[in-house]
Formats: sequence, C-alpha cells, structure tokens
Amino acid sequence: MKKMMWLGVLLLSAATVANAQESRQDASVSVIGVTGFDTNGLLVHPMHQTATLGVLGSYRYDLTPRSQLELNYNFSQHSFKYNTVTVNNGEVHAKQQELSGAYVYTRSYRNWNPFVEVGIGVNIYTPILDTGTHQLGAKQNSNIGALFGAGVAYELSPSWDIRAEYRGMVLKTPDFGQSYFKTNKYFLSETPSIGVAYHF
Repeated sequence: MKKMMWLGVLLLSAATVANAQESRQDASVSVIGVTGFDTNGLLVHPMHQTATLGVLGSYRYDLTPRSQLELNYNFSQHSFKYNTVTVNNGEVHAKQQELSGAYVYTRSYRNWNPFVEVGIGVNIYTPILDTGTHQLGAKQNSNIGALFGAGVAYELSPSWDIRAEYRGMVLKTPDFGQSYFKTNKYFLSETPSIGVAYHF
C-alpha cells in the first residue's frame, strides 16, 4: 500500500512539474519608437507626425505551440503639424494611445522564435492644451486601423525572452475635429519595439 501511495505521489508531482513548465501565456513590456510618413490631401500639404518614444504593453495567449492571440496597449506623446491653404504651421500636441488585438504565428529555431502578426485596433489621439497646441477647439480622434508586424523573440530562459518587432498600423489621418486638417487619406503609423516578455 505504501508503494502505491509513493507511486501516486510521484506521478502527481511529475504531472504538476510538466504542467508548470507548459507556459501558455506571456506578458511583455517594450519601448517603442513612433513615427509616420507625411500625408498630403485636400487642403493639407502635408500633415507631418513628429517622431517620439513610447511604451507598449502586450499579453499573449497560446492557442497552439505556433498560434497566439495578442492584446496590446501603447502610449506616446508627440505633435502633428499641418500646412494648409488657410493655416500655416498648424500644430496639435497630442497623447496617442493604441488598443489592438492580433493573431500571431510563431516558429521556433532553438532559442530564436520569429513571428508575424495581423490584427485590428484603434488609435486614440487626445489634444494636450499646452504651448505645443496652436489650434483652439482641437478635439479627440479615435481612428480604427489595420495592424501588422514581424519580429523575433530570443529565449533567455523558459520564463523570459527578449522581443524585437517592427509594427505598423494603417489608418486615417487625424483631423482633431478641424475641417481644414482633413486629408481623407490613410497613413502608416510605425511603432517598432524592443522589450522583455515573461511566460507563465
């Protein structure tokens, strides 16, 4: 009877260790660079987005060893500059926030794990009323866009990895509720990132 009990304890311990080693989730924090291409349209020639740094938080859940679902939030603060027929050097200093979800496909080559992702998200642009904002009455914009990216994770241990990625989102240019800032065009907002992920 004691042998059977010890065998049961050993089997239960082995199952617990195996389950603990099977990480199905991870959370990461990254530094991002934020930039975008100039956009011309209607009365705007051009709209220019200044480059800045920000922070990205992501959560991934493993559906299979190669497929994950991802949720993202990022935050940055920078300026949008507009040259128009009626306004020269129009500028809005704004907070930019991204909320997005994506499907991630991953491969494994020893410690290297390249991945690609595609998804959808919204960028929220909120004017900051300071000396960097020259337009009175600038309003918040929420623009939906298509997210895509590719990168690689390097496994430091079963629990930690370093992750670098090129990320982009295609969405309408923000106009902050000003008719003379409208372009009716889409632009590419780029947010390359590097950070660390914890698997649990």
